[in-house]
Amino acid sequence: MKRLLYLVVGLAVSAGLVLPAAAQVRSGQRIAVEATNQFHTEAGDAQLWSDTNYDALILAINNLSRHGLNPSHYHLEQLTSLRENEAGRDRIATSAFFMAATHLAYGKLDPVSVEPDWTVINHPHNPGPVLRYALAQETIGSTLEQFAPIQPGYHTLLDELARLRAQTSGTRTIVSAGATLREGDRGDRVSALQTRLKELGFLTEDFAISGNFDADTHLAVETFQESEDLTADGLVGAASLAALNRGNEERIRQIMINLERWRWLPADLGRRHLRANIAGFDVTAYENGQPVRTHLTIVGRNYRRTPVFSDEIEYIVFNPWWETPPSLARADKLPAFQRDPATVQRLGFQILDRQGAVVDPAGINWNDYSSTNFPFRIRQAPGPENALGQVKIMFPNVHNVYLHDTPTRGLFSQRQRAFSSGCLRTQNPIDLSRWLLEETPEWTSERLDAAVASGRETRASLSARVPVHILYFTAVSDGEGGVRYLDDIYDRDGRVFDGLMVVPPRS
Repeated sequence: MKRLLYLVVGLAVSAGLVLPAAAQVRSGQRIAVEATNQFHTEAGDAQLWSDTNYDALILAINNLSRHGLNPSHYHLEQLTSLRENEAGRDRIATSAFFMAATHLAYGKLDPVSVEPDWTVINHPHNPGPVLRYALAQETIGSTLEQFAPIQPGYHTLLDELARLRAQTSGTRTIVSAGATLREGDRGDRVSALQTRLKELGFLTEDFAISGNFDADTHLAVETFQESEDLTADGLVGAASLAALNRGNEERIRQIMINLERWRWLPADLGRRHLRANIAGFDVTAYENGQPVRTHLTIVGRNYRRTPVFSDEIEYIVFNPWWETPPSLARADKLPAFQRDPATVQRLGFQILDRQGAVVDPAGINWNDYSSTNFPFRIRQAPGPENALGQVKIMFPNVHNVYLHDTPTRGLFSQRQRAFSSGCLRTQNPIDLSRWLLEETPEWTSERLDAAVASGRETRASLSARVPVHILYFTAVSDGEGGVRYLDDIYDRDGRVFDGLMVVPPRS
């Protein structure tokens, strides 16, 4: 079915039936209106929706709740009331199908309204040929489902949403406040803890509630803490207690938000690509749809946030000079040089005038300058103190954001790692560079090692560019069928949720 769907879509694109780029409004309204008008103009006065297909559509619209979408936003009330009105129901049914299809395929919201730097292109197509085929074959429900993302991460969140909703209808045991619980403790609070862990699926159904904080309970607590992105120490303190006692409503909302983020992405992210998750503080290399390596990252501070966008990696620089951005030179380096002029030479900085000539820092009185009067260009030579470390991975972009090494590698031990000025400081970036250069034959592992060891700036161009997607997800697969919940470090979830709750205007 999916292969046939893609074939029909491909034929539509090749036939010039692609909707204009301006129709990529994620409310789906414009796409639905234009597609409905075109569809019914081509059909003339023919009756399009049989009872079988119409009933299947109502069922499929109800099933949109499985994707975190509200069925009432897709003409459900009108569809139900017009069930016996064959003459008046066709257009509303077609509109409902197209709106649901576009929201599943591209998202309900325009991602640029939430992420202004968004650059991922998810090309819209005319869903008319797909609907025409589905009506003929009476496959409305399965066809509508085919518009949803095929990525495994999306389906992991679907399963989690179903699980959370099933739990919401059950009981929720509250673990009372008190001293930190730990292995070896006994009592009623431990019994409540074990009961709650069973309710959440972290202890098996046949586990006997004993009131004894044993090794199995300790392991279950650690697993729960990992899923909540808490320190996995097996100690049930205030943060773990709050997470245990939390109802599912907040998590359901979080899953709905991140399902929408998946819908913004195209099905094909690249045969080989990097996927960085700002909220997860990591970057993962994917090959043929499978994760092959993950590296910890340090992302932008709240006031220097790492932007969400996509680009292509073109080249790698070993032992790079750091061309200090003018904004950082004025805001960070000038105050540092004013406090301690010796910093310039100690950290290997080179000062240049506006003509590019090197200036002796010993002759500069830094206190004569300010952020609005700073006529110098600053660059830092390769070396152990270089802000970029031993390597930078380049995908030239307007944000001046890239992946790079760092001399302050101890920060990777922190759980929350929002310390940078926007770039992604990356753990073990030489190993990541090795993977990126695997399909560039002239850059063998030995040549890479020699370039790093030389201490000289060396550029390695990739024979084929590798897509890089810098994303923001606060609920992700844990790789074992479960979900990790992450902190919304940039406070972006609320705006997505608010948009999902908005009822689209009637078409």
